[in-house]
Amino acid sequence: MNFENKLISGLFVKRYKRFFIDVRLKNKVITAHCPNPGSMMGLLNKNSKVWITESLNLKRKLKYTLQIIKDRKSKVGVNTHITNKIVFEALQKNLIKDFKKGIKIINEKRFGLNTRFDFYLEDKKKKIFLEVKNVTLKRKNQVAEFPDSITSRGTKHLNELINAVKKGYDSYLLFVIQREDCNKFKIAKDIDIDYSKTLIKAVKNKVKILCYDCKFSSKGIKLNNKIKFHINE
Repeated sequence: MNFENKLISGLFVKRYKRFFIDVRLKNKVITAHCPNPGSMMGLLNKNSKVWITESLNLKRKLKYTLQIIKDRKSKVGVNTHITNKIVFEALQKNLIKDFKKGIKIINEKRFGLNTRFDFYLEDKKKKIFLEVKNVTLKRKNQVAEFPDSITSRGTKHLNELINAVKKGYDSYLLFVIQREDCNKFKIAKDIDIDYSKTLIKAVKNKVKILCYDCKFSSKGIKLNNKIKFHINE
């Protein structure tokens, strides 16, 4: 998945009103859109290196968008709006071997009255719902964690994935770790105990869990290696 424009480097100043971030570019400070609703725990350190892009859309109130923050020596992709684009490209290029080559891909498929999953996949034998979550949190060693704040929406999606299984669909939850420095993944039980319990319930009800990290380049981000998932009951 390539960025719409070239990356511009700067230094993090502060985040405020949830979706605003100030960035120092050489001798000036600009305000950029922060496309991440989570807490971004561990990433908001003053003077950390960041990368932003400039939009050519003249109608936008903020012409810059935050894309990447550097956490120690690792780049972390924080733009949740591009996560599905990363996955869509990976599905098209058959980078996720759990799904067959040439599988039909539909974005944003409705399920029931109040749910819309990120992807619907279909081949001759299977009908699959795929929900995607973006992961940025790493607190120790090389272990990625989700969520970084309480997510009632995420818990709702888990319950709906269970309902989809009961109606004859295959259900998958894909955690996209937008980092290069993790080789394990687990649920942050201490941050959201309800999400942890519901995920355990989902696994017991045959919802399949996938985890992949990402590879960064100057042009974009792509899905990379499959990561081990450790369920903590």
